[in-house]
Amino acid sequence: MRDFEETTAFLGQWGPFQLTVFFLLGVSIIPNGFSAFSVIFLGDSPTHHCFIPDAKNLSEVWRKAIIPIEVENGREENSKCSRYRLDVVRNLSALGYIPGLDINLTQVDQERCVDGWTYSDDIYQSTIVTEFDLVCSESWKQPFTSSLYFLGVLCGSFFSGQLSDWFGRKPVLFGTMVVQTLFTFVQVFTQSWEMFSVLFFIVGLGQISNYIAAFVLGSEILTGSLRVLYVSLGVCLFFAFGYMMLPVLAFFLRDWRSLLLAMSVPGLVYIPLWWFIPESPRWLLSQGRVEEAEVILREAARKNRVTAPEVIFEESESEEKPKPEERHSPLDLLRPCSICKTTLIISLVWFTLSMGYFCISLNTSRLHGDPYINCFISAAIEVPAYISSWLLLRYLPRRLSTSASMLLGGAALYFIQLVPPSVPSLSIALEMMGKFGLATGTGLVFAYTAELYPTVIRNTALGFCAMISRVGSIIAPYIFTFETFGRPLPETIQQMHEQARIKCPCIPEKNRKPTKEANDTILLESSL
Repeated sequence: MRDFEETTAFLGQWGPFQLTVFFLLGVSIIPNGFSAFSVIFLGDSPTHHCFIPDAKNLSEVWRKAIIPIEVENGREENSKCSRYRLDVVRNLSALGYIPGLDINLTQVDQERCVDGWTYSDDIYQSTIVTEFDLVCSESWKQPFTSSLYFLGVLCGSFFSGQLSDWFGRKPVLFGTMVVQTLFTFVQVFTQSWEMFSVLFFIVGLGQISNYIAAFVLGSEILTGSLRVLYVSLGVCLFFAFGYMMLPVLAFFLRDWRSLLLAMSVPGLVYIPLWWFIPESPRWLLSQGRVEEAEVILREAARKNRVTAPEVIFEESESEEKPKPEERHSPLDLLRPCSICKTTLIISLVWFTLSMGYFCISLNTSRLHGDPYINCFISAAIEVPAYISSWLLLRYLPRRLSTSASMLLGGAALYFIQLVPPSVPSLSIALEMMGKFGLATGTGLVFAYTAELYPTVIRNTALGFCAMISRVGSIIAPYIFTFETFGRPLPETIQQMHEQARIKCPCIPEKNRKPTKEANDTILLESSL
């Protein structure tokens, strides 16, 4: 059988059929953009402190003083996880004592936020953090929620690749679209963090499966320069457009349930696309379903107003016919030795790009300035990045382009360490430059990987590489929690636990205040 692109050359490359497939597959990718980073706003932690019940019964000075002052990253801030003992403060307030003058606050015992927390509503009306109190001893659940999503992405990368190579690109594309839409909608009604996390895992499973299926389907239907445009620029730009929509939606819908509801609605619009997006003729041929592939191509010829040859696919007697019963597995990516080496190298590239890309993207709400603007800039920077990846794919070798983009991203992130804290704008600029390099590399590596592997295992290869890369994205939420700059070296496990921004629930908090006897003395003195 002749080369597929040679055989289908009669269709042309930029006909109405190809442009329709290009646009519709691109539109189907938009929800993946705002789903992938929704946790930026769903799981952000507003400023908070211990809730003080019956605060009106305290004097004004004690209402202000009941929350201890702590030094964090060189700045004095109100404690987020403790308060001075309420019974002691009530007695001192009733007796008219003034904190700092009559009472030395360092001698007053502290207690945890036993009555809950008060959250700032300056930025958000609610997030899952405020809904389920994922702070202090429960703060480990914040990055873990993101990691569970990417764990779902990892599993989806693994299973969807095999399912797509077995049962076809189109059924997996629409099946995972239903999964992503349905379970995003169900999340709106969750009443516990555990249920939210389970559903978030399933949403992640559907998100990457849908993205990869759309990517592979387009790369196999389209040919020539239009295929290069689709895999390097089209897919990525539609994803970036969805990403840019996220901060806009979040700005107007500052309640996490409303945001999820808005994110689930677009899925209903995609139902009619089933009748406009065809199955991959390449995949049908690889399964021996020649007649079905010819039907699709003849329909494409009709839409492009060209005449199809009487026999599209000619087979010589010496050629081996495809075996529809033959199944391929991820093990085929590791044999023979030459394919194994290619798989290992390209997987490492995916892992590195993914960890850096998601670490920067998920950190936008923690940058200096407005989180909505920062997120939009982080999304918008991907547009020139993907245009660059398209140009690089057209004019430069793949290995050189990928290496250069990774070097640019890594160097920019390294130089952030040299920027003084007094110039936050320069740090943000370098971080966006790093994001540009890593996003360019991400756009390149998808196209590069698709070109390296044959049709029968192409989707499996992309799914496997995406699975490896998601190990990096699972780690990413924890990377920016390990900040050691300007801090003394810990001498004990307890000191390390106290310095950690994410507290381990298995290690108890250390009592940082005087003994119970000292506090009882204060209670006795205040009652006299």
